[in-house]
Amino acid sequence: MTVQRAYDAVIVGGGHNGLVAAAYLARAGRSVLVLERLPGTGGAAVSTTPFAGVDARLSRYSYLVSLLPPKIVADLGLRFAVARRTVSSYTPVERGGRAGGLLVGGEGTRESFAALTGSDAEYQAWRRFYAKTGRVAQRVFPTLTEPLPSREALRVRVDDDEAWRMLFEEPVGVAIERTFQDDLVRGVVLTDALIGTFADAHDVSLAQNRCFLYHVIGGGTGEWNVPVGGMGALTGALADAARAAGAEIRTGHEAVRITTDGQEAEVAYRTDAGDGTVAGEGTVAARHVLVGASPHALAALLDAPAPPPAEGAQLKVNMLLKRLPRLRDRSVDPRDAFAGTFHIAEGYGQLATAYREAAAGRLPGAPPSEIYCHSLSDPSILGPDLAARGYQTLTLFGLHTPARLFTADNDATRAALLKATLAELDAHLDEPLADCLATDAEGRPCIEAKTPLDLERDLRLPGGHIFHGDLAWPYAADGTGRWGVETAHANVLLCGAGAARGGGVSGIPGHNAAMAVLGG
Repeated sequence: MTVQRAYDAVIVGGGHNGLVAAAYLARAGRSVLVLERLPGTGGAAVSTTPFAGVDARLSRYSYLVSLLPPKIVADLGLRFAVARRTVSSYTPVERGGRAGGLLVGGEGTRESFAALTGSDAEYQAWRRFYAKTGRVAQRVFPTLTEPLPSREALRVRVDDDEAWRMLFEEPVGVAIERTFQDDLVRGVVLTDALIGTFADAHDVSLAQNRCFLYHVIGGGTGEWNVPVGGMGALTGALADAARAAGAEIRTGHEAVRITTDGQEAEVAYRTDAGDGTVAGEGTVAARHVLVGASPHALAALLDAPAPPPAEGAQLKVNMLLKRLPRLRDRSVDPRDAFAGTFHIAEGYGQLATAYREAAAGRLPGAPPSEIYCHSLSDPSILGPDLAARGYQTLTLFGLHTPARLFTADNDATRAALLKATLAELDAHLDEPLADCLATDAEGRPCIEAKTPLDLERDLRLPGGHIFHGDLAWPYAADGTGRWGVETAHANVLLCGAGAARGGGVSGIPGHNAAMAVLGG
């Protein structure tokens, strides 16, 4: 096996973070090679047409944008935009034999709180709580593309002892229970602490706090927006920017080994013949290697001890509908209810019960999940005919379904969980969701579901964990290094979701790894 030309940087993985790193380094005049195992770039941030013969491009895995800094978009000259959602969330509930719900966003928010709780107190508590997290967001978000601050420096920057305590020191459930009285309101707040994270509101590890923090600081506002054109529009723009700057991108090339002495490195790879067989092998030399794959994959590439195991805990479902379903709550237009995050079985007590059941090794009896409709904010992902006929997409993200529940029989458990999850949604609809599903060219319902084991198989996510492992605090800790991307080898860096300040579609680890290489 001969060593091919040397590069200033070889990037393992062509996901969005790897492409960000490639674009920054190439624009700085460095020679860059990206090795991507899959046939195309994008990793988990891709758009696909999952339903045969149907002209609808869905964000197949990741689907909303909040943590992507405008700085990265501007620095790289990306032709990419996001659309704001007109509604933040809708949560249906039945109380006293009457269908109702909580609609957050727009002029009717205060009235919706009053109708749910019978007073103005919960609405005012909501405003105070999110004003506090909003101030934290304004102060913390800009630090994500700077060298890691110390814990004390970040605390000084936050400059709010109460906010610091509730977010960084005590389980977030304490603040939620202290601030809100209504079970449904408490649950809506807690969900931001659980997306992609299997934890209880009072988990002493504070994994839920770290998840909550990243969900409320994005863009300095905590707002979650819709990628115009789908998530593939972002990674397509990133790939274009990297290539335009001179980076070389090779798809169907899987890195299999990294060797380094801390100064120079070699990356061995194999190429895919397109049918799952190996077409060839090669080795490239590099001054720096940036790894967008997980820390578990990096350990395997270096033949080093593996980090602690990771475990994802979500169900991802993509759907195409002929029309939005009618709601039992007639006071809300389905176009408003599904424009934001539609919470299902996510009352505070329901979330606690679902966690206990899953921790005990059982599927939750009432699986919690949330849905949103991309096409209401951005119809460009639909072909003209589908858009004209009123078709809509739905994306569902289920919580509290750890990978361990699927190991005995992934297919059967997926089917059982999907059935139970849709039953929870149907309980709030005036017609079965199945009646609204579109069909593909072969007459099959347009619905696909992915478990943690599916994500591990398809994307090499360890345990199907969408963040590559538990999220880290956005401040320096032992071994995190100046940028939070450093490893035990001076010239090998993490540039993916497993880096400090990773997780979500942000490009931040890619930016920070590039800055580490460039001496920023």
